[in-house]
Amino acid sequence: MVKERKKIQNPLVLDILRVIQGLLIGGGAILPGVSGGVLCVVFGIYQPMMAILAHPKQNLPKYWRMFLPVGIGWVLGFVVFAWLIMALFERSETMTIILFIGLIAGTMPSLYREAGKCGRSKGGWIGMVVGFLGLFTFLWWVQNTPSLEIEPSFGWYLFCGILWGFSTIVPGMTSSSILISLGLFSPMVAGVSALNMSVIIPMVSGIVAVVISLSKAINALFQKYYTICFHTILGIVIASTVVIVPLDYKGLVDLLCRLGVFAAGFIVAWAMEAFGPKMED
Repeated sequence: MVKERKKIQNPLVLDILRVIQGLLIGGGAILPGVSGGVLCVVFGIYQPMMAILAHPKQNLPKYWRMFLPVGIGWVLGFVVFAWLIMALFERSETMTIILFIGLIAGTMPSLYREAGKCGRSKGGWIGMVVGFLGLFTFLWWVQNTPSLEIEPSFGWYLFCGILWGFSTIVPGMTSSSILISLGLFSPMVAGVSALNMSVIIPMVSGIVAVVISLSKAINALFQKYYTICFHTILGIVIASTVVIVPLDYKGLVDLLCRLGVFAAGFIVAWAMEAFGPKMED
């Protein structure tokens, strides 16, 4: 018989734990392969967050005390992890991307199980294939069209925020790998780590716009067509990962180093998924 864990009663300890959870969610928002939305589910924050977004007047007075420390931690985590990622990119962009691919691969078993939580259907498999082929075709076209160059700008940083807004309210979706393939991830992270308002303001605007305007619709869509929606997200995640895999390597030692970095990322992501639910209290 499993002994039920006692809930934490000390308000200060609880606030500290919520700040830590916010740090991890903020890091998950910017780390490729780690979904901030999934971490919200793991920490028991997702349902109260969606309740506030659906009925703010009714639920904000009920949950604001929970979300204040979480919000503080989220902002700190987003900025700190942005600085860390920028440092890794400056040291070795290729190895950093391989680490991210390992992180994404480590979440795949969990995402696959989550997609099948309500069963698997023909519509789900079709959604997965359509999601994969649609995004893969688009990203391949962008990467192989010399005349099409994406220059970081207010509009593109707004686009980054829009993607992150979807990652927040759609558990399992991670936007970083898409931004890497478009060449937007590195300049965006550099701007966030330097607290550049010309980057942060359009990003935050995009996040807020999506969360406020689409959270109800997306939540209703997932409730009604959960299997199809989640399998489609799974296809999108796979496609956005495949297109960023670096295929060139310099000999056996380089290949083994890359495999080691990939394995490290995989193990870290797998461990977060395996042991994360213990943090729900």
